[in-house]
Amino acid sequence: MRKTYDFSKGKRGAVVPLRPGKTRITIRIDNEIIGWFRAQVEAKGGGSYQAMINDVLKEHVRRGGEALEAYLRRIIREELGGKDSRSPSYPFSQDRT
Repeated sequence: MRKTYDFSKGKRGAVVPLRPGKTRITIRIDNEIIGWFRAQVEAKGGGSYQAMINDVLKEHVRRGGEALEAYLRRIIREELGGKDSRSPSYPFSQDRT
């Protein structure tokens, strides 16, 4: 290991450039939500839960802002095959009024 290093030609920023049209962010999401998305991706044979979250948000925007809670409940009901979204198998669907 050297005693000193020359960083005079170094560049600041990401080591791996991001794809155009994408922005890296940090966001806090409930563990239950992340768990649900991860389970969905795993059930479909793999992929990226982050891409799935992005797709859900993109679809929400495309639909013109349907109430997010109503939209997510509808999608989850569809994914669960028509089960009531308030069933015990879906622990974070409690009414939060």
